[in-house]
Amino acid sequence: MARRSSARLTTSTANAASTTGFVRAFRWAELGAVLGLVTAVVAWAPAAWLASAVSSATNERLLLADARGTLWNGSARLILSPGPGSRDASELPQRLGWTMRPGWIDGGLGLRLTLDQSCCIKPAAPLTASFGLDRLTVRLPDATPEQPWIRWPAGWLSGLGTPWNTLAPDGLIAVSAQGFVFEGRGAAVSVTGAAQVELRDFSSRLAQVAPLGSYRMGLVGGGQTPQLILTTIQGPLQLSGQGSLGAKRSQFRGEATAAPGSEAALANLLNIIGRREGARSIISVG
Repeated sequence: MARRSSARLTTSTANAASTTGFVRAFRWAELGAVLGLVTAVVAWAPAAWLASAVSSATNERLLLADARGTLWNGSARLILSPGPGSRDASELPQRLGWTMRPGWIDGGLGLRLTLDQSCCIKPAAPLTASFGLDRLTVRLPDATPEQPWIRWPAGWLSGLGTPWNTLAPDGLIAVSAQGFVFEGRGAAVSVTGAAQVELRDFSSRLAQVAPLGSYRMGLVGGGQTPQLILTTIQGPLQLSGQGSLGAKRSQFRGEATAAPGSEAALANLLNIIGRREGARSIISVG
């Protein structure tokens, strides 16, 4: 009798162990299936997801229309718009392509983003972004003003609506950077290196003079208070100014004047640019 009870107990224990092993195996199989599904979804996420995120983040001012491919390797038409419900928009002449790759960057998870647009963007070293606990670090690819990273037509800005559609700008926007790193930690912002945006051979239908000139807006790293510097490269419309870019407040003070002999031709434009003080037009932001 004792032997039968012992045999039954052994059999019951073995069955329980077998059931437990089966349940564990099933759970691991479930986990593997879920991870596989998540991996597949992420790997083949459509480019439309990125287009939707960009549209939402910019309040529909920057649009990736007709997005094709995947989140990681795709292309779209690049459009500027005044915002929701507007019918006005302007589009660059060629599609924008992108390649995104995840990686370990600056001690944390990050992304490497390479942009390619044969008309306008040099496929240089990628832009990188790394993420940490309450931290974001962004590095721009190095490029010189002579061989800029981005070259967009200034007329594209008209798609943003007022005041750009009134100015009807023409010329070229060139973007370059040298060792530029933006780092955000909570509410604190830090910038090192330098970045420049040049407006070359700028003209406007509001002015009788064309072109008005070429200008450079530089952002120079200064820890938590990077400096903005506006200078005139050449031209009858003279622009200059300085300011700072901060996490809580940004400010800029500048002025516009006409080169000798161009005062009458630029009088109307100077009245629009800012507050007139004699021959100067004062520009104030923040």
